[in-house]
Amino acid sequence: MVQALPRRIAVISVHTSPLAQPGTGDAGGMNVYVWQTAVRLAQRGVQVEIFTRATSSTDEPVVRAAPGVLVRNVPAGPFEGLDKADLPAQLCGFSAGVLGVEAAHATGHYDLVHSHYWLSGQVGWLAANRWGVPLVHTAHTLAAVKNASLADGDTEEPRLRIIGEQQVVDVADRLVANTATEAGELEAMYRADPGKIDVVAPGADLDCFTPGDRAAARADLGLAPDQMIVAFVGRIQPLKAPDVLLRAAAPLITADRSPRPLRLVVVGGPSGTGREHPSALADLAAELGIADRVTFIPPQPPARLAQVYRAADVVAVPSYSESFGLVAIEAQACGTPVLAADVGGLGTAVADGSTGILVDGHRVTDWSNAMEKMLADPGRLAAMGTAARGHAERFSWDRTADGLLASYGRAMKSRRDGRATPRTGRPRWLRRTKYEAAL
Repeated sequence: MVQALPRRIAVISVHTSPLAQPGTGDAGGMNVYVWQTAVRLAQRGVQVEIFTRATSSTDEPVVRAAPGVLVRNVPAGPFEGLDKADLPAQLCGFSAGVLGVEAAHATGHYDLVHSHYWLSGQVGWLAANRWGVPLVHTAHTLAAVKNASLADGDTEEPRLRIIGEQQVVDVADRLVANTATEAGELEAMYRADPGKIDVVAPGADLDCFTPGDRAAARADLGLAPDQMIVAFVGRIQPLKAPDVLLRAAAPLITADRSPRPLRLVVVGGPSGTGREHPSALADLAAELGIADRVTFIPPQPPARLAQVYRAADVVAVPSYSESFGLVAIEAQACGTPVLAADVGGLGTAVADGSTGILVDGHRVTDWSNAMEKMLADPGRLAAMGTAARGHAERFSWDRTADGLLASYGRAMKSRRDGRATPRTGRPRWLRRTKYEAAL
């Protein structure tokens, strides 16, 4: 039997707008995910309204961002100066704004709520309960996972977040995990019911991120044509481990251990605890004696980002934790091999030995050796690049949208059949999670 599709959904993305430039502040892969899936859901006939917190007095209350996609900028707290850690105190105001929009319409305006990240899950819980519709939740990152693989000097996620995540896991009708690995983490660390988890991989814009002329891309970016280039793309913060890349590349640069002069290209801006010392990565490059071989580029829009991927011989993703790793897929879609940490979803995003190399852990010597091995074999590097595009084509946003629609259909069917997740009674989050019990 064909499952009914929602006519209109409320997408909750409290802490970051899908219209923001990824790569700095709190904007990253989640922004890309929310935007790309919203556009493709709308193309399939689902009206999408995205609720996000207004961060400027000039933000229009409603932005018609694409056919079938509205972005609603909800005032909640000061427009500027709030960190993501400050936002739990603004959830009441944000929730009031969301509920007020629905109240202005006839009953049944929204058929489903899809929340992204735990802050949005808290709002989604309230809205779905108030409207009597299913709640589908995508965590994107999990505090227990991040704390279990914390970078040196980084700050642990607070217990408040772990409890908040547990609440959302317990009450959501469906949980969307990026990979089977994340599904296992939800089960092991948050006691999620495996029967309500749907594994739906994110994707890449395969029309934007395509193979191209490396020499032309380098000329476009002002990079030398005769150097080996390893690129890092992402937010500059300990979690993403750009320092590991610099430390690993330093001996290759100072001892001339690469076939041609090696240059690192770092694209992104300070984020998270990285904002406490915004010049830390540049200072590290100077300390390592490689400042003249590191090029820093601010966050770029997709078309320019594709040029960065095309210009690189290798794209490095050394993160301590990644629920998936969109950068890895985007780079491979451009025909560029990836050197990545074997954590979280990167084991799915990268075909180890075929489209890139996965490194176990973050020992600098292991990263140096893996980088040197990749760069020293041009033939293998070229073969990896050729295979990379084919691998990336398995991960399109159209497939992601199809997976989400299937999850929405299951959530709506469960509610019609009277098997919706109960949102009353003694909640499971009052008991300690397995993660908390180990603290």
